[in-house]
Amino acid sequence: MTKPESVKLLQWVEIDSSALIHNIHQFRRLIGEKRKLLAMVKANAYGHGILEVSRIAVHAGVDWLGVHSLEEGILLRKQGLTCPILVVGYVLLDGLKEAVAHDLRLTVYNFETLNKLPAICRQLKKKAFLHVKVETGTFRQGIREEDVLSFMKKAKESPGLVLEGISSHFANIEDTTDHAYAQSQLQNFKKVLQELEQNKVDIPLKHMSCSASAILFPDTYFDMVRAGIGMYGLWPSKETFLSCRLQKREPLLLKPILSWKTRIAQVKKVPKGSFIGYGCTYRVSRETTLAVLPVGYYDGYDRRLTNSSYVLIKGKRAPLRGRIAMDFIMVDTTDVPELNLEDEVVLLGKYGDDGITADDLASLLGTINYEIVTRINPLIPRIIT
Repeated sequence: MTKPESVKLLQWVEIDSSALIHNIHQFRRLIGEKRKLLAMVKANAYGHGILEVSRIAVHAGVDWLGVHSLEEGILLRKQGLTCPILVVGYVLLDGLKEAVAHDLRLTVYNFETLNKLPAICRQLKKKAFLHVKVETGTFRQGIREEDVLSFMKKAKESPGLVLEGISSHFANIEDTTDHAYAQSQLQNFKKVLQELEQNKVDIPLKHMSCSASAILFPDTYFDMVRAGIGMYGLWPSKETFLSCRLQKREPLLLKPILSWKTRIAQVKKVPKGSFIGYGCTYRVSRETTLAVLPVGYYDGYDRRLTNSSYVLIKGKRAPLRGRIAMDFIMVDTTDVPELNLEDEVVLLGKYGDDGITADDLASLLGTINYEIVTRINPLIPRIIT
């Protein structure tokens, strides 16, 4: 959505469309024009807003969209998005009819799914386009290598089913600078492809590459690349960036596209020695000016950031004071000049020369940037800037 200038919001997420387009073009330049580029928009587009991001991404030239669930795929279809949409998660047997009816591509690896689909295709008079997920060493979703050929043959023999793609997923390509395990998975995938070729099973779209492998290993591109976290301007990990440097490859210029903002709900003076918030976890050592912000763990601002994080107000850092509550946090604004009720506050993003990144907050929590952005409450308005 676009925010009218006359409307003030209590909190909101801004999505920089120019930065998103820039990042998509970076991946397109990397993989070339001939390969398909899939924009992964699962988990509410990694917290950025699935509808907003999907529309911009398609306009910017991505070929496919990737979602986790049947519900996400149907939502995009009902909003008028007509490009190919791949459901990478599991679709219940009872949900297959809706998936086929809405022209969603299916990631498959269970024989039960193959048994169920032909009758649905006959009933709807439609084809089901399948992408077979191969287990290469992650041991999450996927069919075992030794069962792939029989699975493919059954699919080919089943009326209405179209073998459109074959895929796999890396286990630790982001977690280390030693990519021996990733390379072994790649070889496992190539071994499966070779066996299919020898048995004259042709699969048009082969895909294994995520953001990290797209940045590091061109031999993972195959026919389609799935751009995830990098498309949002966030590096998959510090190890990915370091690996890029160690390989003497020029790192992509990725621009974070998300800012999270709120407004001051109250300003108050607190006497020296006062305890702040639930549990009395912080005691001020001076007379303090506090700003109360209408954001809490319900909104995705992690409770573990209590007394350790900060926000930006007028370009100044204001540290958190007291325990993060469900709907409120308090920050020390004693050193912020000319403070006013309803002033804008940056929770995540830039203000002037300073900024708070998803990686900054992730490091305080001992987690990854993915978790910071995906946990932002989807009910908070996403504003395109």
